Amino acid sequence: MINSASLASFPLFHNVSPAVLEKIVAISEELAISEGQTVFREGEKADKLHFLISGSIALRVNIMSKPDSVTVSFVTKASECFGWSGLVSPHYYTASAYCEEDSKILAISGNELMEILTTNPDAGFKVMHRVAELVSDRLRNSRQALLKTL
Repeated sequence: MINSASLASFPLFHNVSPAVLEKIVAISEELAISEGQTVFREGEKADKLHFLISGSIALRVNIMSKPDSVTVSFVTKASECFGWSGLVSPHYYTASAYCEEDSKILAISGNELMEILTTNPDAGFKVMHRVAELVSDRLRNSRQALLKTL
């Protein structure tokens, strides 16, 4: 079970106060996902932010001109975040997440996390700044992966 000390080691939550981390732990859920299963699909309503605890997740996007999806990123590092759309409007996943091997993930309600961040602006600024960095990184990776398919 996740606790505030282990959550503090997640890059997204570095330097967030222990009191805020305790609130985030209370809305977190650990899930076991089997190899081959889908965590979420591109275009689905996004309601959770996810973190890898163990295993491997492939992030794939559909291309209208191709029959298959394209893998744009792999989530392989413990505490790495994915599914940021659960925290950012318009709250629809921009990729699909597939388990490449049996995995454990941490899922956090996007709405509840946003409430915590709104009522704790110092933590909110830190976390949302890191989310912006994550989105930028994923956009760069997606662009490179898509250009390779053309």
